[in-house]
Amino acid sequence: MHKLYLGLGANIGDCRRTISEAIDEIGEQIGTVVCRSALYDTEPWGFESANRFVNAVVCCDTVLSPREVLDRTRRIERRLGRKEKTVAGRYHDRAIDIDILLYDDITVDEPDLKIPHPLMQERDFVMIPLREIMGEEMPVMPEQRL
Repeated sequence: MHKLYLGLGANIGDCRRTISEAIDEIGEQIGTVVCRSALYDTEPWGFESANRFVNAVVCCDTVLSPREVLDRTRRIERRLGRKEKTVAGRYHDRAIDIDILLYDDITVDEPDLKIPHPLMQERDFVMIPLREIMGEEMPVMPEQRL
């Protein structure tokens, strides 16, 4: 069994409902949702929009590989209305976004899959809910070492 942390965000439509549906689907398609953070209302990050985001983090136990998790999160995003993924750092409004933050203590560096998520340290909308559910388990990321 593997420990998986996913970040979720939405800023189009009924965001709270979409996040809830995404968490339900994660439980059905990826693994047991062990815990989830509160929902956070946040400003867009990396682009301008009149639409605020709702963000959360969930922890799952899964038997899937990181690649299988990525494939399933993409399917969940499409089913819940995600039309396009971010390309070349160009962010936009989205019905749902699901990012793999951490998977056990492994590192993956592939063109379309990076674990730990390379930008999570820069994003309070990820780090605050992640700290909420990880507490003392929060790993020290390389950028944090002194």
